[in-house]
Amino acid sequence: MAILENIRKRTTVLILIIGLALFAFVISGVFTSSGFSGGKTGSTVAEINGQEVSIDEFRTLVDNAQRSSPPGTSTMQVVNQVWDQQLRKSILEQQFEDLGVSIEQDQIINFLKTSGYAQSPEFQNADGVFDENIFRNAVSNWKDNEPLRYDLWLQTEKAIIQQAKEQTYFNLIKAGVGATLKEGELEYRLANEKMDLKYVRVPFSSIPDSSITVTKSEIASYINEHKEDFKQDEARDIQFVFFEEKPSEGDIKTIEDEINGLLEDSYTFNEDKEAIDGSAINDTILGFKNTADIAVFLDRNSDIKFDTIYKEKKELPALFADTLMTLQVGQLYGPYRDGDYYKVSKMTGRRPNGTVKASHILIAYEGAERANPEITRTKEEAEEKAKELLKEAKKEATVFVELARDNSDGPSAPNGGDLGYFREGVMTPKFNDFAFGNAVGTIGLVETDFGFHIVKVDDKQDLVQIGTLAREVEPSEETINTLFTEATSFELESIETNTAFSDFAKEKEYIVRPVNKIKAMDENLPGLGAQRSIVQWAFNPETEPGEIKRFNIATGYAVAQLTAKYDEGVMSVEDASATVLPKIRKERKAAQIIGANKGKSMDDIAKDNSISISNASSVTVKSPTIPGAGSEPAIVGAAFAMKANETSGLLEGNTGVFKVTVIKREEPVKLDNYSTYANTLKTANVSKVNTAVVDALKENSEIADKRSTFY
Repeated sequence: MAILENIRKRTTVLILIIGLALFAFVISGVFTSSGFSGGKTGSTVAEINGQEVSIDEFRTLVDNAQRSSPPGTSTMQVVNQVWDQQLRKSILEQQFEDLGVSIEQDQIINFLKTSGYAQSPEFQNADGVFDENIFRNAVSNWKDNEPLRYDLWLQTEKAIIQQAKEQTYFNLIKAGVGATLKEGELEYRLANEKMDLKYVRVPFSSIPDSSITVTKSEIASYINEHKEDFKQDEARDIQFVFFEEKPSEGDIKTIEDEINGLLEDSYTFNEDKEAIDGSAINDTILGFKNTADIAVFLDRNSDIKFDTIYKEKKELPALFADTLMTLQVGQLYGPYRDGDYYKVSKMTGRRPNGTVKASHILIAYEGAERANPEITRTKEEAEEKAKELLKEAKKEATVFVELARDNSDGPSAPNGGDLGYFREGVMTPKFNDFAFGNAVGTIGLVETDFGFHIVKVDDKQDLVQIGTLAREVEPSEETINTLFTEATSFELESIETNTAFSDFAKEKEYIVRPVNKIKAMDENLPGLGAQRSIVQWAFNPETEPGEIKRFNIATGYAVAQLTAKYDEGVMSVEDASATVLPKIRKERKAAQIIGANKGKSMDDIAKDNSISISNASSVTVKSPTIPGAGSEPAIVGAAFAMKANETSGLLEGNTGVFKVTVIKREEPVKLDNYSTYANTLKTANVSKVNTAVVDALKENSEIADKRSTFY
């Protein structure tokens, strides 16, 4: 914050300094990078310090970013990401233009020498060194023969230019950021000079809030005096009723009946077949219990097809895994509800002990596969140590975990050697054979290319193959139509009635959900997810507070009402009162407490206010916590400026009014040199420069953001 304030206060001086410093760095400028200053065709999506941003150009950037974004990234996430990047770029470009920052071709080449291009054999000479002439010829060849690659290079070149300009710009500012030895000494003292305090505190809570009367005009005056603290962005409040598209009890019962109807065999009349006596023959359709071809049956009747892969217990539905694992081959379990499905599961195959859980202690030796280079023991020494550990492990199996943590060279050592469950063929052959060929609890020695393993077989589990007859539980068409009717009726009736929206919803036994302070570029609404259309409606200039509208959403319908509008600028008295009231009350209480205790000794203050005198030991300015009072930086800071045995006046803190006596000051050992602390302070300040400068430039820029009109 200190850097930010200095930038704000000294903007003119800073620009002058940078301008002078850049005099020697100004370059002819063969390359240019325009930021947002490209084509001006079409409508503008924003205006930054008078520079218009074309919606066509912005959409191109969004489209390009969207193609490279991870799956599931919403359009608004990409829009906001591109906006943040390009706003920063545009503001900095304006600075570069004002100050004459430019980049020459030589600087680009120098940058390339430290990039991935320099590592490519394509651009290296016979000695394997990056050759700029080879690179220039390659670019020229791309331009003539490989237009796509040339276009890609142009984009890379722009990024290099931008990065190089930013590096120059920020480095010049950082050159002016430092810390003196005196500042380093102060930093050392603030962290290490300890104080023992005696204090009395009259808490603000000793005066009831109800006894402090604050008028609307007083709140307005406070806001006017602290405008910077009560700035707000344009925002909206809404409330909504959500009509969720979900299956009814009748829909669930129908699905359950369908599932049950597929379990047993059924019969169908076959008119093409006759018995010897001329009577009709019925065909038998095997149900899920008796079907011989489960794959075909599930393909025809289930929303989840047959999975032939054998699975471990942990791969089965968590709530039903224990039960499913107990089934015998051919046995069924269900119907049961698992998420959005009704299921009946059938055990179709079992592989006993198909997965093993084991632990090991690896004793590696020099030259063993993947052995740590720091290991110097010989193979013989490793074998001897492994045999000693084997004896200890066999004496008492419970010590295995401790032995593994203290001795194993394997990555599983921190976990007590636990390797978890694994299937046959996963481990190296000898290890695999031991684990699968021995009973649970067996401990033995196995030699592999990795070293010597003390192996303990912890557990074994079967692998199972399960076929599941499943039907997704979905709302029926009748349910969907009923929901639409309910949402539409509520919308129309809530518009027509004189009853408040929330009260009317309660009468209908619907839940009203408020969402406050929505921003123009917000997308997600709690309880509804991504609902950009509702946000756009709320910010439409023609939408007034009180208006109601129904929205079709992916999971049903939402009937929303706009309840409040907040304009950009200073908060109103009503909106700020919740924040201002406690502040004014605190000021009034502090004045009352100070007035009532002025001139009194610490003992008198304690006696008259029915409180006790307390002590705080080893308090520092960097850790300004006072036992019994909490964080009180102003009080500790005041004490830091006092001498030993000196008593303060009445001091206003965060939680009350204090009177403090410094009982003892324990000064830290004086150092010969405070350069370490000065350098640490400088490094901390320098690390904040990039962010602080950009934030300051944004705050002092005139930005008209119209993205919400287009997205």
